[in-house]
Amino acid sequence: MNYGLNIQPAGALDFLSVGALVHRLDPGIVPFRKASECQIHVSGGEFNVAANLSDCFGLRTAIASAMVDYPIGDLIAERVRAMGVKPFYRHFKHDGVQGPNMATVYSDRGQGVRAPVVFYNRCNEAAAQLKPGDFDWTNIFAEGVRWFHSGGIFAALSPTTAEMIIEGMRAAKAAGAVTSFDLNYRAKLWSFSGGHDRAVSILDRIAQNVDVLVGNEEDLQMGLGFAGPEAAAKSKLDPSAFIGMIDKVTRKYPHIKIIATTLREVHSTNHHTWGAVAWINGKTVVAPTCELDVYDRVGGGDGFAAGFFYGLLAGEPEEQALRLGWAHGALLTTFPGDTTMATADQVRALAKGASARIQR
Repeated sequence: MNYGLNIQPAGALDFLSVGALVHRLDPGIVPFRKASECQIHVSGGEFNVAANLSDCFGLRTAIASAMVDYPIGDLIAERVRAMGVKPFYRHFKHDGVQGPNMATVYSDRGQGVRAPVVFYNRCNEAAAQLKPGDFDWTNIFAEGVRWFHSGGIFAALSPTTAEMIIEGMRAAKAAGAVTSFDLNYRAKLWSFSGGHDRAVSILDRIAQNVDVLVGNEEDLQMGLGFAGPEAAAKSKLDPSAFIGMIDKVTRKYPHIKIIATTLREVHSTNHHTWGAVAWINGKTVVAPTCELDVYDRVGGGDGFAAGFFYGLLAGEPEEQALRLGWAHGALLTTFPGDTTMATADQVRALAKGASARIQR
């Protein structure tokens, strides 16, 4: 299967992403205003995909990012190593007071009718200082990279991070790598980085270099400035609104061969109905739906992207590639933290319709 893409059969790296590394403080179901302890999860949208592909699916992956030489940086670097992800770092020294810093994300899980809450401290973030020229892309791509990935959260951090994504994608295309981008539109971040109009301008320039796009109809509207679909979706699980926007996207970006997204109906914090849909080189495929008992929803979308990309890199039929993404994203919501604890066998079993009966 080539899906309209020229996926290299081999390379020193199967997957390389560029993005920010962060640490997430998680007090569980206790709100931060009442918290007395928390877990620390290492995260970052682009890192999560690389970590999932390495740890669950056994691919050779890497991350290009900023690293601050202080204890929080050491903690994050240890987790990158533990997930089997090769690092390409631009190092920064911490001044002992103001930074630069590795960003902190605060997130309580919520419970039942109480929604999860996420907020940030990205003040003087080292990753926001990354700029074109910080990485020797020619040397990195020289031994072969099959797939290059980034996302909208990293693009929103500063004017220079967006330019670095474009630089990396152009180098990836020149080296024969497939390029992907997760729109991940976050209004909170873009409000501090030029607002909605700048987001559309920047994400349009990035999309001109993309082969595979991840994002729902809201991401396509808010991130790329497309008008909404003519027919409204009947529910969050109805793929018609997403499918109705494909023609608009592919007319403007005819080089994009794949567009995919998750579908999620939130009944309560801990009960979701989960699905996925993809347009793959002219063919629309829809995953089944399942009921999720959610433990921690953060990272589910990155879990979907990882499983889906794995299916494409492995040459699976279109529906199976989508099912692998759907299954891995579903499983990821059953674990604490932002990155996978699933095995490839578990993912394939769920993709085939396995139940949750005890395994003996």
